[in-house]
Amino acid sequence: MTGPGDGQGREPGTGGTPGYRWVVLSAATLAQASTAFLFLGVGALAAFFQDAYDLGGAATGLVVTAIAITPLFALLGVGRLLDHHSERPIITGGALLLAAGMVAAAYVGSYPLLLAALVVGGAGYTTSQPGGSKVVSLWFSARERGLAMGIRQMGLPLGGAVAAAVLPALADRSGLRAALLTAAAVAAAGGVLFGIVDRHPPVAPDRSGYRLRTEVRSLLRERPVRTAMWAGLGMVSAQLAIISYLILFLRDVHGLAVTTGAWMLFAAQMAGTAGRVVLAAWSDRTSGGRLVPIVAGMGMTAIGAAAAPLLPTDLAVSGLVVFSAAFGFFAFGWYGPWVVHVAEIAPRRAVGLTLALAMTGNQLAIVLSPPVFGLILDVSGGYTASWLVVAGFVAIAAARVGDGLRRESGWSGNRGSA
Repeated sequence: MTGPGDGQGREPGTGGTPGYRWVVLSAATLAQASTAFLFLGVGALAAFFQDAYDLGGAATGLVVTAIAITPLFALLGVGRLLDHHSERPIITGGALLLAAGMVAAAYVGSYPLLLAALVVGGAGYTTSQPGGSKVVSLWFSARERGLAMGIRQMGLPLGGAVAAAVLPALADRSGLRAALLTAAAVAAAGGVLFGIVDRHPPVAPDRSGYRLRTEVRSLLRERPVRTAMWAGLGMVSAQLAIISYLILFLRDVHGLAVTTGAWMLFAAQMAGTAGRVVLAAWSDRTSGGRLVPIVAGMGMTAIGAAAAPLLPTDLAVSGLVVFSAAFGFFAFGWYGPWVVHVAEIAPRRAVGLTLALAMTGNQLAIVLSPPVFGLILDVSGGYTASWLVVAGFVAIAAARVGDGLRRESGWSGNRGSA
């Protein structure tokens, strides 16, 4: 398996208009941030959905699951499209479909119809992550790719952080519908902007083709791909627990108002924004390969999840901000080096599919984590068991990834002709 730019054609970022790769990177980052503003904004509005539809913990988790369930089934198909067609219409069209689903969600009058609207909109989000990641892998050389991908991946926690700061306050002041329509407008604008800015990269992707089922089976036989999927399953489970329940946890256990708790989520995701750049830049320089900062992030995330239910209930708001930021730095920051690692272990003909396959595992965690967390909460009557289950699962996944790192250290250095 050889990554993008490995021995075929020119190295990304060295041809075409000098410096234009940074313009494309900026547009890709903004597109990711705008779609994340909507996608993660659903979690930030969990308390408002709960009140509007009189939901329990598990039913609240299903709201977040609804917008994430379609990508679970559609990512492989989108990955194949990205390997055979231009990324521009796929990413822009996905953003517009995501926005349309949220507009529908703003006007439905029942819980089942809300879930249906979110399921439809979620299909649009399917294009954002693998599409933008592939764009960066084609425009940047291996020696810059970690930093560039980290910057691009800032968009996801940045969009989530802004959503946490803006949408609950907007919903509190103007109602849930206003917040949902605002999120839809932001997502559509980011997708259209990317469509205007993007152009063909200096290195053309390999469009030689493959059989989808055969290629997926081949990828799943590769230990590095399975190792990457373990990392994604564990860490995305923690991410979604934070996105969906941190505000509710701080309200129910620490007595914070929802709008105050939203600032804790903002702190977590802003710290994660920095983490994506810092950890990805570290992965460009460490001799141990890109999995090293990923394993480190997984260990710290497991510690954070285990510590959450042990926080004193009278802890000052400043202390909660510090905890949330430290937790979020690793829980959200791991994704920068992870995406670069997946792109680099991919065969050049199937970069989009490899990203999509790995992200399908992530999507499984997105779908299952919120309702499972909520179900444990409903059954146990408190948050302690839910947080400890998250910590345990991340620790198990970290052990699997650490074992993979030891077994396949040669793979982590497969970065093309840097």
